[in-house]
Amino acid sequence: MFKYCFLLIVFPISLLAQVKNEEIPNTAYKSGEQLKYLVHFGFIDGGVASLTVEELQVGDKTVHHAKAIGKSLGITDKLFKVRDVYETFIDANNGLPVKAIRDISEDTYKYYDEVLFNRKEDFVITKRKGKVKVPENTIDILSAFYYARRAMFNNLTKDDVITIDTYFDDGMFTLQIRYKGTETIKTKLGKINCLKFSPVVEPGRIFDSQDDVTIWISNDKNFLPIRIQFDLMVGSLKCDLIEYQNIKNNFAIIK
Repeated sequence: MFKYCFLLIVFPISLLAQVKNEEIPNTAYKSGEQLKYLVHFGFIDGGVASLTVEELQVGDKTVHHAKAIGKSLGITDKLFKVRDVYETFIDANNGLPVKAIRDISEDTYKYYDEVLFNRKEDFVITKRKGKVKVPENTIDILSAFYYARRAMFNNLTKDDVITIDTYFDDGMFTLQIRYKGTETIKTKLGKINCLKFSPVVEPGRIFDSQDDVTIWISNDKNFLPIRIQFDLMVGSLKCDLIEYQNIKNNFAIIK
């Protein structure tokens, strides 16, 4: 379930718009931002996840090094131990990744890959598959989250579908979510005004229907994922933002 949480806090844009290799101002996040999430089923805490980003100078290029870490807790950790790490190095000027790393440990399943992006010739070089041709401006699953925040959540109309192609799991993976309007939700941090989304799913691949999952993004200039909710036959599994530090803009909390 950690993989699905990560998949769903990372998504870009809609309709005819595309990721572009051009300078994009970053008004959504800053170096030092830290976000912490709790994965829980009612009162049962199953795991935690964190997202951090810092600005680095690599030669003559300024990059944003983002890192997502997920790990299981308590009884979940004893039954199905999870230690997942995603990293990406993003060109600070255009928001496109230069390099991505995925290091997965989920019970007996292990996966590791490093991906280098060639923008001039539209291919990636990976440790697992070697050289792979990809569509123009393909990005990785984690950098998609930061790209979306800086470029893609403004001026949405209800039922717009946000779409992006990512290189994920040794191949291309298309992320899609549908904008459902705004909603104020109650959280441990307070009441937060949010943009509400649901995935556009391929039936049977991950979810049975788009009604199974709902995603709330803060309706402010930060565009923070606030909650991801998986509706199950026996209740709801939630991934909630519980801590934040060094965000760039005022937060849409309603006291």
